[in-house]
Amino acid sequence: MTETIEGARWSREELEAAYQNWYKTIGAAASGEGSWKDFVALYTDDVAYHDQISGEMSGREAVWEWASMALGSFPGDQFRFPEIWHAIDETQGLIIAKIKNEMVDPGDGVVSWEPHISVITYAGEGKFSAQTDSYDVESFLTMIKEWGTRAMTAGTLDADQRGWYEMVYPETVPANIAS
Repeated sequence: MTETIEGARWSREELEAAYQNWYKTIGAAASGEGSWKDFVALYTDDVAYHDQISGEMSGREAVWEWASMALGSFPGDQFRFPEIWHAIDETQGLIIAKIKNEMVDPGDGVVSWEPHISVITYAGEGKFSAQTDSYDVESFLTMIKEWGTRAMTAGTLDADQRGWYEMVYPETVPANIAS
């Protein structure tokens, strides 16, 4: 049964289906079974996107440039995004989701994660016109640093990945591992 709240532009079912497609697309892109281009295609041409580290982005092309670098290359390609919960506001066309920024096991059996909140604005026809991601930047960056040290200690990073840590976070490279 499809029920629309008075004053709402879209039904809860349509918003839920759009969110589930968004979430499935993120999971596929993060696992390598899909593409971050598929993720970007879920937004309107004039999307307004905010990430706490990268700031404001305007338009699908800007989001693609960010996603391809931040999520499609190291260390962003080491993340998965399990959902903790989501809520739908039919009257505003908003979906709010709490999601883990979860890094893959670096070889020591420990999976690290920090939460983020995504607020996405539905535009209809399966597309979104805005997204704001909020998270604790300091905790997020600390997690990446600690994950790198653990991965280097476990010997699971290749030379390019170790080189990234040597260049960006040299203090994280164990002395007996530096190239």
